[in-house]
Amino acid sequence: MKKKNAESFLPLTHTTYYILLALIEPLHGYGIMKKVEKMSKGTVRLGPGTLYGALSKLEKQALIVKLDEVNSERKKSYIITDFGFEVVTLEFKRLEDLVQLSHDYLQELGGRENEEKNL
Repeated sequence: MKKKNAESFLPLTHTTYYILLALIEPLHGYGIMKKVEKMSKGTVRLGPGTLYGALSKLEKQALIVKLDEVNSERKKSYIITDFGFEVVTLEFKRLEDLVQLSHDYLQELGGRENEEKNL
């Protein structure tokens, strides 16, 4: 299988972005759901079907890996891969640039409004 470059995964969905961020530390499914809900301040709530479908896809894409089940009965834990970290970092940079460009544009518009008021 040919390895994709990190940019080919962008833009990420909100769900994928939060799952990858959550998996900077090892977590099991329920832990991921709670962490995503907390990080997103309740704006993203994952049901089990959505979560496990996403985890399966992310694992196939080599963005996360399932950890060995050592001290657990049935809980499967996951963690982000180096490649997944590269992807989420690129997405963070993309979003940061988007916010900065938007801010600059709105500041420019605000400046124009102030100039027109002074005429």
